[in-house]
Amino acid sequence: MEPSEFNRPTRRNFLGILAASAATLGLGSWTKPFVSQGELFADTSKVNDADAWFNQIKGKHKIVFDVTEPNDIFPFAWPKVFLLTNEKTGTPAKECSVVVVLRHSAIGYTMENRLWEKYKFGEFFKADDPLTKTASLRNPFWQPKAGDFQVPGVGPVDIGIDQLQKSGVMFCVCDMAMTVYSAVAAQKMNMDAAEVKKEWLSGLLPGIQVVPSGVWAVGRAQEKGCGYCFAG
Repeated sequence: MEPSEFNRPTRRNFLGILAASAATLGLGSWTKPFVSQGELFADTSKVNDADAWFNQIKGKHKIVFDVTEPNDIFPFAWPKVFLLTNEKTGTPAKECSVVVVLRHSAIGYTMENRLWEKYKFGEFFKADDPLTKTASLRNPFWQPKAGDFQVPGVGPVDIGIDQLQKSGVMFCVCDMAMTVYSAVAAQKMNMDAAEVKKEWLSGLLPGIQVVPSGVWAVGRAQEKGCGYCFAG
């Protein structure tokens, strides 16, 4: 499969990318379990405390936002709306638990601007800058400027990841997607897959928890009593 076929890594072709990447990485047949390739599909130093991380979910009102691909401002606006409307109905933000699971092609939002520039994440993940409406050259949801985001009828809203974290919102990223897409990026750029993934992990934003997979994280959050909301 030619690298050009990976230009739009969405949910629809995720399994195709996974299969092709497995072949590229020499993983062999799909009949072989991923556990035998644990060193490739999980960074244990990053994910071994994932279950403990979910123990922070103790709020009166709990929700998990499942983000599978870039979807304008909604993966970040909806957590803010959840907190604001709970405040209006008598529950302050500190008494709510909000989990945002960034998986599939939404994982770019968990990484630093330098990686957006180097790997052209705006093009790679089809993630537009909400201000310019073109392929983003930065992570638009990390440390945005005051007034960057305006909602009609509401006005300016603070929906940067760092801003939401201050309100207690929890963010995690899918290790499986990090493995697959870093391998695809490596193939496109003629780089070593393991080194690219290592660099991506080193460029994660502060407070981002790595989880074995996004679907694992959605399940854990629901086990802790979170309602489910698909956010893109």
